[in-house]
Amino acid sequence: MNYRIMFTRTAEGMLLKIPNGNIRETLIAKAEGLKRDPEKQGKALLYTLAGFRSIPAAGRYRIIYRVDRSQVIVMVVAVASRKEGDPGDVYELTKKLLRRGLI
Repeated sequence: MNYRIMFTRTAEGMLLKIPNGNIRETLIAKAEGLKRDPEKQGKALLYTLAGFRSIPAAGRYRIIYRVDRSQVIVMVVAVASRKEGDPGDVYELTKKLLRRGLI
C-alpha cells in the first residue's frame, strides 16, 4: 500500500528557505520515498515528540513526519538541519511548533 505524502505549510516554508536547490531536491525525493512502509523508515521520536518519526535526508538535514494509517497519509511537519544545542535545530523547531499548536 502506498501512502500519500503531504507537507504542512510550515514544512513547505522550511523547505523553500533552504538555499541549495540540490539539497531541496534530495529532501523532496527522500520524502517521496516514505510512500512505502513509512513506519519502517527513520526512527520513532520520544518524549514531547512521541508520535513523530525522523529520517536523515541530506547531510545534516532531517525530515520530521507523522504517519496516519487510517487516512494512509504521511504528513511532513518539519524539514531542517540538525544543530544540536541550537534553537534552529530541527527537533527544537518541531517542539516549538507543537507547543504553539501549529502541528
